[in-house]
Amino acid sequence: MTDLGHVRELWRYPASSLGGEFLGKMAVGTSGADGDRLFGLIDLANGEIARPDTVARWQKVPHILARLRSDRSLEVLVPGTDTWMPAPTRETDAIISDYLGFGTAIRPFEKTPAPGYAGAFTKPRYDKAPIHLLTTASLARLQALHPTGNIDTRRFRPSVLVDIPEIDGSFPETEWMGRRISIGPVELTIVEPCRRCGFTIIAQEGIDHDPNILRTLVRHNRHNFGVYCRVDHTGDIGIGDAMRLLPS
Repeated sequence: MTDLGHVRELWRYPASSLGGEFLGKMAVGTSGADGDRLFGLIDLANGEIARPDTVARWQKVPHILARLRSDRSLEVLVPGTDTWMPAPTRETDAIISDYLGFGTAIRPFEKTPAPGYAGAFTKPRYDKAPIHLLTTASLARLQALHPTGNIDTRRFRPSVLVDIPEIDGSFPETEWMGRRISIGPVELTIVEPCRRCGFTIIAQEGIDHDPNILRTLVRHNRHNFGVYCRVDHTGDIGIGDAMRLLPS
């Protein structure tokens, strides 16, 4: 089997809507990347979970970074501070609330192991796909269509970014529906395109607000960018691992 490309970046997002965590190696189970989307940020007044894609007051949330420690406890870094803080705690919730301008709290999602945590849990907004895959060829295609845009990986929150040669006029992974691929020992089936929302346009650290990102995807790729994958065979993947198409 011929290598289509190689892993350039691996990401997980321990807290939904908060900034992600770059990894050198990722353990992939049937539900996706280990440690991915275990926590959510809620409005204390009504329990609403953060919605930066549609609600303006939440749009600063992606500037808050999240990571997991080796013991799988959560830490966050809030703009204006220089220290990673444990979460969920009252102190951290208060700092995030001050940053956003209204009362918020980090809560584990239901069924998330949270040793020592005795507070309330919350529900995710939606069921996440196990693996979200994006290629550098698609990033390059979007850049060509929107040359003044900052086409940064962080806008699109993939689990895996694969470096493949550019294909003129194509978002290649969008054309692989139903195909099986391997990345290192992990085997995946590409099940559906990733339909994009307003999250792609909002500002993050070093990234400007840019509505033309989404307008370009709507116009040229039916709202889609990247693909969602089912995990057929689990394992660990790392930077540089080869991606291959498997026999149908």
